[in-house]
Parts: sequence; C-alpha cells; structure tokens
Amino acid sequence: MAKRYRGKSLKKMSSRGRGECPLCGTKRIKLLYPHRTDTNLIIQVCKKCRNK
Repeated sequence: MAKRYRGKSLKKMSSRGRGECPLCGTKRIKLLYPHRTDTNLIIQVCKKCRNK
C-alpha cells in the first residue's frame, strides 16, 4: 500500500531540506535534525551528526 504523504513536508522546505552540514561538511545531504551548539544556537544537522 502506497504512503501518500511521504516527503510532503520536505517539498515545502527550501532546497528540499538539503544543504551542507555545518559539523561534518558533507554536501547535498538532508539537514533535518536540530542541534544545540556551545553558544546555545540551534542549527540543522545531518543524520550522522545528530548524536555528536
């Protein structure tokens, strides 16, 4: 059975949620996970960096 709503929220985001991860530097990767820096600034990071 098809999932009709898969990725619908990504289509509304700029660049479909993709960009360069500020922690690891990987390009054209989905940045979907919030991460709090040392200066209490919340940035979006990739799946690999979400637990660092």
